[in-house]
Amino acid sequence: MKLLVDTHLLLWAAAGQGLSEAALHRLETADTLMFSAASIWEIGIKSGLGRADFNLDASVFRRELLDNEYEELAITGAHAAAVSSLPDLHRDPFDRILIAQAIVEGVTLVTADRTIAGYPGPILAV
Repeated sequence: MKLLVDTHLLLWAAAGQGLSEAALHRLETADTLMFSAASIWEIGIKSGLGRADFNLDASVFRRELLDNEYEELAITGAHAAAVSSLPDLHRDPFDRILIAQAIVEGVTLVTADRTIAGYPGPILAV
């Protein structure tokens, strides 16, 4: 199974804490782990704003993900356009683009966010 990992799960996995047993199992057994350019963008913005939960260098983190065999998913126009068809359950633009990417690409978005799990499409809440 191809998994697109949401930003918080990426951060928790990197920190070695905060992951549920279910999340850890899914990440360990996935055929392919992916991260979105949107997650790197979100980390860069929130780190720059001084958010303690995003206290890392986005470029270093991106390199570490690539070095650990994660595949990077770029943001395309198709992804951006798909956001407009999503129900209005969540206002976070970073989460909404991740949901759209999962739908357009046919990969499963894995998240710990129960609001995201309320969207239709290939979403796995752990």
